[in-house]
Amino acid sequence: MRFRISFLVGVLILALSGCSRGESSMEVTASAYTSSVGETDDTPSLAAWGDTLKPGMKAIAVSRDLIAAGLTHNTIVRIEGFEGEYRVLDKMNRRWEKKIDIYMGNDRKKALQWGKQKVMIYWQDAE
Repeated sequence: MRFRISFLVGVLILALSGCSRGESSMEVTASAYTSSVGETDDTPSLAAWGDTLKPGMKAIAVSRDLIAAGLTHNTIVRIEGFEGEYRVLDKMNRRWEKKIDIYMGNDRKKALQWGKQKVMIYWQDAE
C-alpha cells in the first residue's frame, strides 16, 4: 500500500510540473522603432529572424542577452503600460544589453514621442 501511494504521489508531481510554467519578469530599457530605412537597413520590413513586419503588428526586437534569458523568437511578452501581448520577432545589434525596441509600424512621430523609458516586461518560461 505504501508503495502504491508513493507511486501515485510521484505521478501527480510529474503531471503537475509539466502543466505549470512560471513567469519571468525583468526591467529593461525600451525604445521604439519603425519600418524606415534610416532606422534599419535597405529592407526595413524584414526582421532578423526572417519575419515580415507590418504596421499594426505588436512586435518587439530584443537585445541578444535577452535571447539567452528566454526571450527567443516568437516569445509572447507583456509590456507594462501597453495593452495586449507583443511577440519577439526581431533582434537588436550586439552592442545593446537589457533593451527592447517596440515596433511602431510607420509612425515615426509616435516612436520619437515614446523616446526611451524603463519598463517591466513579463513572459512565460519555456518548458
